[in-house]
Amino acid sequence: MRPADLALLAVPGRPACRGDLTLVTLTRPDLASNSYRSALRRIGPDCDSPWTHGERDTAPAISPDGRWVAFLRATGTSGALSRPQLHVMPAAGGEPRRITALPLGVDAPVWAPDSRRIAFTARVPQPGRYGTTADGADEAPEPAAEAPRRITRFDYRIDDIGFLRDRPKRLFVMDALSESTPEEPPALTGGAADVADPAWTPDGQRVIVVAARDWDRAETLHQDLYAVPADGGDPVLAVRTTGRASHPVVSDDGTVFFYGTEFAGVFSVAKNSGLWAATLPGDGAVAEPRRLTDPETVLCDETAGDPAPFGNGVLVVVQHRGAAELRAVPRDGDRAPLADLPLLAGEGAAVRGFAVDGDTITLVQAGPADAGEVVRLEGDTVRTLTDFSRPLRAAGVRPAEELTAQAPDGYPVHGWVVPPEGAGPHPVLLVIHGGPFAAYEWSLFDEAQVYASAGYLVVLANPRGSAGYGESHGQAILGKLGTVDADDLLALLDVTLERPDADASRVGVMGGSYGGFMTGWLAAHHGHRFRAAWSERAVNAWDSFAGSSDIGWFFTENYVGTDPGEQRARSPLSHVGNIGIPFAVVHSEHDWRCPVEQAQRMFVALKKNGTETEFLLFPGEGHELTRSGKPQHRVQRFDAVLEWWARHLA
Repeated sequence: MRPADLALLAVPGRPACRGDLTLVTLTRPDLASNSYRSALRRIGPDCDSPWTHGERDTAPAISPDGRWVAFLRATGTSGALSRPQLHVMPAAGGEPRRITALPLGVDAPVWAPDSRRIAFTARVPQPGRYGTTADGADEAPEPAAEAPRRITRFDYRIDDIGFLRDRPKRLFVMDALSESTPEEPPALTGGAADVADPAWTPDGQRVIVVAARDWDRAETLHQDLYAVPADGGDPVLAVRTTGRASHPVVSDDGTVFFYGTEFAGVFSVAKNSGLWAATLPGDGAVAEPRRLTDPETVLCDETAGDPAPFGNGVLVVVQHRGAAELRAVPRDGDRAPLADLPLLAGEGAAVRGFAVDGDTITLVQAGPADAGEVVRLEGDTVRTLTDFSRPLRAAGVRPAEELTAQAPDGYPVHGWVVPPEGAGPHPVLLVIHGGPFAAYEWSLFDEAQVYASAGYLVVLANPRGSAGYGESHGQAILGKLGTVDADDLLALLDVTLERPDADASRVGVMGGSYGGFMTGWLAAHHGHRFRAAWSERAVNAWDSFAGSSDIGWFFTENYVGTDPGEQRARSPLSHVGNIGIPFAVVHSEHDWRCPVEQAQRMFVALKKNGTETEFLLFPGEGHELTRSGKPQHRVQRFDAVLEWWARHLA
């Protein structure tokens, strides 16, 4: 895979299924327009064909009666219609009809049981902001001419979205089939709290949403479930959780299943998300939930979508040693461990999303050689229905080989190597993931493929601090950054360097976010192991990160603590004097997760230290550049990475 082959990445979204109709979104980077193009496709045993032909069509949802399809469409580059707007079309085919024109677009649609109404959430801007007119004004002000923001809370912004308090996310319910429905309907919730993840009750009278504790009266990381009358009325607390919550779904018997974590105060990081259940009260009482899965061994992947009642169980995707596995949780489970959850799909792969229709399960599953295909499970029959990644495989995909090692304290380390073609010996790249509570997976990783195709042996490790190896594995580095996690990374690197196709004299280290932090840490404390380093979107100085990052107000305290001396001691910036290898600093101008000051301070310190260094700064990008940044920037970044390593690992 070469940098320009990024355009061949075809990524399917979560499927929607009803009867013989299965729809998925297929998204591709388009280098010519420097954007992402997406359309809905109809998938079946003998069918893979376009269903819509918009520029950016996403989030299909089929009505319970199977007669209608709702989806989001964005068109153009400016104005309300450039944001995703809700469209509805007959499931039998026909022209879609747009039914919203909200200024900032809308989120995914959720059909009511009556197959007529749709619930969704959308951010609603204050008048005079984000292209809207202020009261009494004739036209919207330019962004630089907007009124100043008065900020009184820690949680006023988030990376990749922007400011929050002047555009709260509100709940809407629309009659999707009425020709007279207004395109800017009234919201059911006010602007005091953001709401998310709407789910209908079986009687269609209420919509369950997730909102911050006490309806967001003060900064909190805790979330609860609220019931909002579908015809209007005040939200009512329905389920008080023990931490975060997401993706509620209400079964026919009134049980609400949702994902959630357990924590006190702001100590929320590296906590396994589990499946919870509660019986929705009908008398204004507040339900107490029970956890169905074991906190230590089961980490539910919330990005795969809502839990799905299925027979006597509830289907969820569980992260496990680099796999994302579809498993069944007993409805009457009591903190059931992973070993007690039947495995349905995803062994040695990554299930990205799934849908249930009767006895049939349709899922999107990625593997080491593909970015995701549609798979159908019917009883014991498993059928792969698509081959979206065939062009990418034709361009060249290198196999990933599983690797294990043992840290100096005897702890097991797990990961992979992606070798290039040929006997070698090849230069080696240790590539460190972000998070740190994240993981490399049994799925195609574009970065590893590009580097391996360029002749580098790529090492991918999930050290302590990573997700999917038990909650204690994830929490092992709290207050200990740069200790056992560094030991684990170097242990897997050492095993790699024993291979005959690895050149131990030509080793580089690179990573982003936490991986960028660890790149700086290893360069300062184990620099003799590497020829050069590439650090991007990194945390380099915890003292300033605590105040400048969108999550710094709680994240720093979780991982490093509040002592200024310890924050400085755990910062790569404090150890720049020990970095003698060439060091690239890479960042995005609009990164609010690890703000650009982190890169600026590091670059200046390296420069003053006399270290060979360069600063590569991407305009208009945020923290997610490598995953969802502008396609041309992603290709330019790949080109810059390969040029750097060609210089320093030749």
